Amino acid sequence: MNDEAGPSRMPEIRVPGLLTLAGLVCGLLLGLLLHGTTALPPLLALAEPAGGLWLQALKMTILPLVAGLLFTGIVETVAAARAGAMARRTLGFIVALLAASAVLGAVGMPLLLDLSPAPAGIALRGPGDPGSVPGIGDFVRSLLPGNVVTAAAGDAMLPVIVFVALFALASTRLAEAPRRQLALLFAAMAGAMMVVIGWVLALAPIGVFALGLSLAAQSGAAAIGALAHYITLVSTLGAVMLLAAYPLARLVARLPLGTFARAAMPVQVVAISTQSSLASLPAMLAASRKLGLATTTAEFVLPLAVTLFRVTSPAMNVGAVIYAASLAGVDLPPSAIAAGALVAFVTTVGSVSLPGTVSFIASTAPIAAAMGVPLWPLGVLVAVEMLPDIMRTVGNVTMDVAVAGAVDAGKGIHGPEDD
Repeated sequence: MNDEAGPSRMPEIRVPGLLTLAGLVCGLLLGLLLHGTTALPPLLALAEPAGGLWLQALKMTILPLVAGLLFTGIVETVAAARAGAMARRTLGFIVALLAASAVLGAVGMPLLLDLSPAPAGIALRGPGDPGSVPGIGDFVRSLLPGNVVTAAAGDAMLPVIVFVALFALASTRLAEAPRRQLALLFAAMAGAMMVVIGWVLALAPIGVFALGLSLAAQSGAAAIGALAHYITLVSTLGAVMLLAAYPLARLVARLPLGTFARAAMPVQVVAISTQSSLASLPAMLAASRKLGLATTTAEFVLPLAVTLFRVTSPAMNVGAVIYAASLAGVDLPPSAIAAGALVAFVTTVGSVSLPGTVSFIASTAPIAAAMGVPLWPLGVLVAVEMLPDIMRTVGNVTMDVAVAGAVDAGKGIHGPEDD
């Protein structure tokens, strides 16, 4: 997910990934060592408020960050769609595949948890426990806010996201000057929130240490098993989207399967080593030449895909939140899962310019809010995100090349370009 492609408006954020993972490991080990001893309660009296405070600091950045990113992402997508027939075909594939990815996460993770349940003894109540989970009637009514300010104050993320999306679409109908001013305002808001969330994530090793300590103290060795189980299940969802690139390349792009696999392999190697779609772009352009794609197609589609398209994100983000719900002991009705899938689909475009850990929090927190899932399990899972992140990036770049092939194959079908 460390796909830092996108507009240069975003400030660079350095997240202490290895230190965060080390903080989690130390917290889990200390919790296991002190489990059942008299030394643990005084330590928990300090760790639990510290972990809760760190989660609150994360939570306060989510709404303005998502609003800023979503607004600018939609405006840029609409602008790209106006670029011509090739842009519209590319965006058509992007929208369809992101929707399919969201459905995969909503259906696939519950199925995987049925086939392979989370380790016993891990379901806990932590800081920020949810209220009641909405039913289907509540879900339908929540799509449009009666008062967007009240909805935002009540952490009702779904109606706020719908409002921001409609507001962004409406802004594209304005004259150039006010449209540009609005875009600059939301880009600046997102950039400022990026700075704040960077400060908060600089404290991630301490916050995750506190959460890991509390988790291990309450659940014992099951906590470690749950993290390994989570990595396996959420990476499986990413692997499904990765494998889906091959039939797309064969059936739609009409590329020989072996030829596509050989061309994609160097791209995947770069993606594994860098965990960055942007860094993989030169390799993707080289793969498109090996596949015989038109240079004009590759040079248009691939940079656009790197900027706007992360096919694994909806599936893996929804899957992460559903797994977090299982850790927190929250039963999710179909309406809550549908709300999460919808939010994952809508917000994916906005988060493409973020580094991996920031993107995980910015992408999963609004999904969790829409589904009624507490934030604390995500605060623990973010520490191991660097491992599923490899699958995210490999799946993303492989699908990017397949989409470029599909767009190139469709040029003759759709007639001459109007770019």
